[in-house]
Amino acid sequence: MEQIKISSAVDKAEIYEELLPQLESLVCGEEDFIANVSNLSAALKQALPYVSWVGFYFMKEGELVVGPFQGKVACTRISLGRGVCGAAAAGNRTVIVPNVAEFPGHIYCDPDSKSEIVVPLSKDGEVFGVLDIDSAEYGSFDPVDGRNLERVARLVESLFNLSNKKF
Repeated sequence: MEQIKISSAVDKAEIYEELLPQLESLVCGEEDFIANVSNLSAALKQALPYVSWVGFYFMKEGELVVGPFQGKVACTRISLGRGVCGAAAAGNRTVIVPNVAEFPGHIYCDPDSKSEIVVPLSKDGEVFGVLDIDSAEYGSFDPVDGRNLERVARLVESLFNLSNKKF
């Protein structure tokens, strides 16, 4: 059985430094894309103490549809351009929101969510999904999260390419 182990590291950069090789090891040798992103969402939720929800949305017929996640029940479908997830997907860029109440058009899937980061996932320049992470605290996400979660996104993209997955 795989386990994610983070030492007593309290600095975000240290947490990610320990976490990223473990994420790569977790998915190494497994070809099933859904199994891999399921385990990645669980590992991120377990390893990042400030996270209340983590999961994936994938493009299907022009909108984002919820995929594997850890946390409270989620919004099932999100229109492109709507909310933080839709904005990240439409712009193909990472979006960090310190206070979701101040984000125009934020979708309140979880009323306890206070801050959010969304990282797009793409193949050949076309967005096929997003990695969405929420926190019940304001200002939880910063450029350290952005850089490292973009590395997680590259891992997910490589898994997607290997699986030749279609949604």
